Amino acid sequence: MPSRKNPRSGPESGKTRLSRDLVLATALELVDSEGLNALSMRRLGQELGYDPMSLYRHATSRDDLLDGITELVISEVAVLTDAPDWHAGLRRIAHDLRLLALRHPNVVPLLVTRPLSTPLGLRPLGVLRPLEQILALLIKAGFAPADALHVYRAYYGFLFGHILNELQELVVDAEENEATLRLELRRLPAKEFPHLRALGPVLADYDGAAELDHGLNILLTGLTTQLAVEGRGQPDTVER
Repeated sequence: MPSRKNPRSGPESGKTRLSRDLVLATALELVDSEGLNALSMRRLGQELGYDPMSLYRHATSRDDLLDGITELVISEVAVLTDAPDWHAGLRRIAHDLRLLALRHPNVVPLLVTRPLSTPLGLRPLGVLRPLEQILALLIKAGFAPADALHVYRAYYGFLFGHILNELQELVVDAEENEATLRLELRRLPAKEFPHLRALGPVLADYDGAAELDHGLNILLTGLTTQLAVEGRGQPDTVER
């Protein structure tokens, strides 16, 4: 596939000086437009107008590129450690991360799996920063450190599950209308799938942001109740 015209050409030298920021930003653009499989040092060199060997000063390998893209995207999520309460803070992060995933759907697999391929202390600092900041938010709210970690794990497990589910919903043919979707559900055996068939109108009217809020209500209410029963933390009232 021919390289897209390089928009970074300078008026005098014809090239912009390479930097890690430029290499990662271009790699992210390539992944956004063509997917993770399109990313290679050779292809990235074509996009930048440089010999691929010159990129190794700024990214030591394709794995380094993947880590850098993950860190670059996660850095777009702002964690407000001084949020008025932990529910409001986690809701804000959830909606920001959802919108980020919709802007960079091809990067979502990296966000889910890439950090897990490296021991915690060896992960890029930008990847660890949201974890540290969320722990700070929860501990400041009164949670014991171990409880804050439990909340974080449940929260991110739910959040990435929602994001993956929503992205799957978005690949449904845009030309498919509600009636068609419900018709296809009617093809399912009625005795085996009564509940799924009955949910046809709801499935056809998927609202990602509203669905995220429903899930957060369930998750945060459950966490608040559980921690209150155990006498740990100082959970605030869940905002709906």
